Amino acid sequence: MGIRLGALADDFTGATDLANNLVRAGMRVVQLIDVPGDGGYGLAQDADAVVIALKSRTAPVAEAVDASLRALAWLRGAGAEQVYFKYCSTFDSTPAGNIGPVAEALMDALGTDFTVATPAFPDNGRTVFKGHLFVGDVLLSESGMRDHPLTPMTDSNLVEVLRAQTTRPVGLIDHRVVASGADAVRSRIAELRSQGVAFAVVDAVSNADLVRLGEAVRELPLVTAGSGLAIGLPANWGLQPSSAAAELPAASGHRAIVSGSVSTATNGQVRAFLDTGRPAFSVDPLRIAAGEDVAGSALAFAEAHLADGPVLIYSTEAPEAVRGVQSRLGAAEAGELVERTLAEVARGLVARGVRRLVVAGGETSGAVVQALGITGLRIGPQIDPGVPWCAAALPDGSPLHLALKSGNFGAPDFFSAAFAVLEPA
Repeated sequence: MGIRLGALADDFTGATDLANNLVRAGMRVVQLIDVPGDGGYGLAQDADAVVIALKSRTAPVAEAVDASLRALAWLRGAGAEQVYFKYCSTFDSTPAGNIGPVAEALMDALGTDFTVATPAFPDNGRTVFKGHLFVGDVLLSESGMRDHPLTPMTDSNLVEVLRAQTTRPVGLIDHRVVASGADAVRSRIAELRSQGVAFAVVDAVSNADLVRLGEAVRELPLVTAGSGLAIGLPANWGLQPSSAAAELPAASGHRAIVSGSVSTATNGQVRAFLDTGRPAFSVDPLRIAAGEDVAGSALAFAEAHLADGPVLIYSTEAPEAVRGVQSRLGAAEAGELVERTLAEVARGLVARGVRRLVVAGGETSGAVVQALGITGLRIGPQIDPGVPWCAAALPDGSPLHLALKSGNFGAPDFFSAAFAVLEPA
């Protein structure tokens, strides 16, 4: 039997975030790193859902669309009954895309004239009310996302944000409709379709809203959302939450953390880790640009401390410090230097026996996974909402436990607490 749900995510941490919620709701999930080049349908064996992780969130629009359509073709070949386009719970994008253009391309390929859009994830404080996205108690435009170096979000009205990126009409399914149940949502969908609306931003302020929405969109070929909607979909196939869906092999080996995110949440996690007095090494982009072997220095530092780990290697800085570096190097060059260095560090850590690795930041996670040659992940237990441990096989066949954390996710003590989840009960 083919897979029930096929998903494509626009970055690597977003893929594990989605997979985590599907596992919590009872699905056995495999995450693939990009589209397998040789068919590779055996990778989906014994899985209810497959999530393909792309690195398309900040790619040029044409590249993002092409990658997404390749992922869609693979998922349809694997027998996916429904397709899920996953983006960030803060709707990270620019006026040019990539959420709107990718969604429209997927609609065209699937021959459908309608889909929903909601980044809501209440477990992580992301809610949508009257079409406006809130991060905790503040509007998106007033949150730390307004200072994001690549995709600053300065408008909280998702209807307007999506309209700027699409050629099709965008409407709203508001909280009163959602609270009235799945039948009311289906009626509103029918009404919007009759008016020629192609996208409906959907309010959701609680998990119950997402469960109702999940039931209502059962027949849609395509849904677009953050990871929150995932909790409402497995029940459409008669699946229920089960701890068996999250089982992973036992973990061993050295522990380390590689952090490249500049988000507010990750800055807090780095500070909390430093406050514990555990070993940490700061990666300076200006030293990299000056030609210093920063990766070598970081690995020498780590090697001296791994036995007493976990060890943190980080480039995370406050927004004003990031802007200062970008003003000297350029935003793109600074980001590429850090990603390339942290990927080299991660490869070196694994070569030195690290087998439990936390990576913070979507772009950093993508660079690290690609550098390690990982092609697939089995999704395991949740650390914090949106962040699970995963099991992977390195190219030489040795095991690696990996946690890919979105920059915005996790409690302040995440870096210390993550490893306790893998300890035997």
